[in-house]
Amino acid sequence: MNGTARSPMSVLPARKVAFEILRRVERGRDFAADLLRRPHVPPLSQPDLGLATELVLGVLRRRAELDTWITRLSDRELEYFDSEIVTILRLGVYQIRQLDRVPKSAVVNEAVEMAKAARKRSAAGLVNAVLRKCDTPRTPTVASSAADETEALRLALPGWLAERWRQRFGVEVEMALALWSLETPGTAIRLANGRDDIETVRRELAAEGVETAPSHYSSQALVISKGAVTRTRLWQEGRLVVQDEASQLVASLVRPEAHQRVLDLCSAPGMKTSQVAAGLRDGLLIACDVSARRLRSMETVVSHRIPATVRWFRVQLDASRPLPFSSCFDRILLDAPCSGTGTLARNPEIKWRLKPEDIVRLSELQARMLRAALPMLAPGGRLVYATCTLEREENEDVVERVLAEETAFRRLPRADLILAWPTLASLFDDDGYFRTRPDLHGTDGFFAAVISRET
Repeated sequence: MNGTARSPMSVLPARKVAFEILRRVERGRDFAADLLRRPHVPPLSQPDLGLATELVLGVLRRRAELDTWITRLSDRELEYFDSEIVTILRLGVYQIRQLDRVPKSAVVNEAVEMAKAARKRSAAGLVNAVLRKCDTPRTPTVASSAADETEALRLALPGWLAERWRQRFGVEVEMALALWSLETPGTAIRLANGRDDIETVRRELAAEGVETAPSHYSSQALVISKGAVTRTRLWQEGRLVVQDEASQLVASLVRPEAHQRVLDLCSAPGMKTSQVAAGLRDGLLIACDVSARRLRSMETVVSHRIPATVRWFRVQLDASRPLPFSSCFDRILLDAPCSGTGTLARNPEIKWRLKPEDIVRLSELQARMLRAALPMLAPGGRLVYATCTLEREENEDVVERVLAEETAFRRLPRADLILAWPTLASLFDDDGYFRTRPDLHGTDGFFAAVISRET
């Protein structure tokens, strides 16, 4: 390197935070999107937080591609490097190849300092050599661009998942889903109280530099095209919620009526809970989750968004076991834990954690939860079973297997659903299942079935 060696403190805060979050994600079950939210990160300026977010999620989305480049540039297998050095190299290669606003020299110098700060001083020279060999694809030829894009798509998904989607959806859709998993998803917001006029909100946001577009399906949603919504007055007043449009639509299927009793199973972090409460307006809402920590966090996220006329309680329980309630509910939302393959662009670490056997395990858990929830549904009531996965085994297979055992319940058919939700007609398939797919609808991939109790 040129000049005097720099202190580890000279590493930009955004890159330090990105390194630390990636290390936490790689060590456990943490999700990057959660860790990027304060207070998980030190105070950062808006530009620094934006850079840290880009680095973390970009590295996770393109991990296999980055690892291929590291192996190619170093002429060593990935196992040769300490895990901290792998993270530093991934960050470096990502910045050099994907972020044209970051000078290569700065990336290399800071990567070397990060290696020293990670107590891997002996690897600093290797980090320097590998990253200096990494080319910046600023002015690629047509041939090289096509080759890079083909390789990126080939490496966008783990092999087993790519093959799985190829068999189910066909090659074109598999490639479209692979491309989607590499891209930054849009940000949708929901009007939190159900009383604000959406055009008035758009004008107020525009006055603060936030540009929006109407959502495709939800009358209470907007899609952010420019600006930081979390710095606006509307956000600070709690009148807006960041929530994917498909997630909003799933919660809208619950459609509670005033004075009803509503059970929200697997409710944390609570975005759907607050939406259901706003629709209920007056009644009883019980929000459940197996995690006491996540239930506590709901107090901060949800409590100020629950109408004062709604009585709501948080209950810690395992929804796969018989439920401890003495009376039934008019509405039940079972937003079941799932593989999350409909959210890979938003939660890219899922791609590298998930194994084929997890889908089998999760489908069994989901079936137990649905079996436990159905007896709690009052006659004439409605239960919404939902996931954010594209996998059949966790979706219609669960519903059909459990309903085959229960004669008192039926899945609402398409005709009934489009009568109740005519604007969502294109999202209900011939069997009456609600589906969104990222490459088709520009949202996360969600599934839902609406089940009623006849007697």
